[in-house]
Amino acid sequence: MSLTGNWSYPTTIKFGAGRISELPEACAAAGLKRPLLVTDRGLAELPVTQSTLDIMEAAGLGRGMFAEVDPNPNEKNLDAGVAAYRAGGHDGVVAFGGGSGLDLGKMVAFMAGQNRPVWDFEDIGDWWTRADADAIAPIIAVPTTAGTGSEVGRASVITNSVTHAKKIIFHPKVLPEIVICDPELTVGMPKFITAGTGLDAFAHCVEAFSSPHYHPMSQGIALEGMRLVKEYLPRAYADGTDIEARAQMMSAAAMGATAFMKGLGAIHAMSHPIGAQFNTHHGTTNAVCMPAVLELNAPEIADRFDQAAAYLGINGGFDGFRSFVQELNDSLGIPRKLAELGVSNDAIPALVKDALTDPSCGGNPVTLTEENLTALFNTTI
Repeated sequence: MSLTGNWSYPTTIKFGAGRISELPEACAAAGLKRPLLVTDRGLAELPVTQSTLDIMEAAGLGRGMFAEVDPNPNEKNLDAGVAAYRAGGHDGVVAFGGGSGLDLGKMVAFMAGQNRPVWDFEDIGDWWTRADADAIAPIIAVPTTAGTGSEVGRASVITNSVTHAKKIIFHPKVLPEIVICDPELTVGMPKFITAGTGLDAFAHCVEAFSSPHYHPMSQGIALEGMRLVKEYLPRAYADGTDIEARAQMMSAAAMGATAFMKGLGAIHAMSHPIGAQFNTHHGTTNAVCMPAVLELNAPEIADRFDQAAAYLGINGGFDGFRSFVQELNDSLGIPRKLAELGVSNDAIPALVKDALTDPSCGGNPVTLTEENLTALFNTTI
């Protein structure tokens, strides 16, 4: 391990039940007078969204909304969102929802002032420097799920609708200026979304903790994030109105996304192409892949997870942790095989090819190859 790194940490976060009422103050602090709320189709007409638009309207901010966002947002959604932003004369974005709404909202703010295709800003080398940083609109993020942590991220995942490949688009100024984390907004999540998003946060923490890169602050955050998921996801799943559990899971989601600055790995390298080709739920896909990836990485991570297991109150060290992961999945109704999500064996060669080019590969403690990825897909499908 090289003891060098480039570290940065999240933005202003207003955390607590009922704090969505502070959205007008957040907009004022960010200099927004006519924001566009970007969310997904499923949230658009729900009371949680309409009440947020009411807050905006009462404060004189209008109630502009764009909701043509797919579960795995693509460049067509983005083009339509940018068109709506420009047509409405908006001056910033309130990115509202789960991962899809947050990711697309951030990209609308990013691309509204750019003159190059979004793919020119993929997270490759210094491609982000191609962007006109001064043209990036302010972003306020309001998560309504507890999973992706996109609210504290500097990137978005956008699917290329032609190639069906997920691309990570990065720029430091995509980090929202202000985040409002109000656990009351997550109370209405159905059980399968609570499970999938919660296990997404868990996967972020597990992969960050497994990453070989040097980032001791992220390492500590990942460990505590795992503890919060272990303690509170079952409670949130059992009783969606348990506001303490909802709040702790919202913390875990932000912690997971903060921690994975240290790196992601094979779980995400697999789930990105699966989601792009089969439109599966990202967090659920991560959860299905996790036990097999832990097995692959065991030679490199067993010692550190022996210590983690002790902190988490899990007996049996790494083996006990691996068993716990499968038991947690089972208790939350997660399928054991990707085939139950519609993934087919004949797609494995294409999935392996795309996985090998995914940026997450670089954070896996065991070098990923065509051979071991093929074996992973065969095991999980």
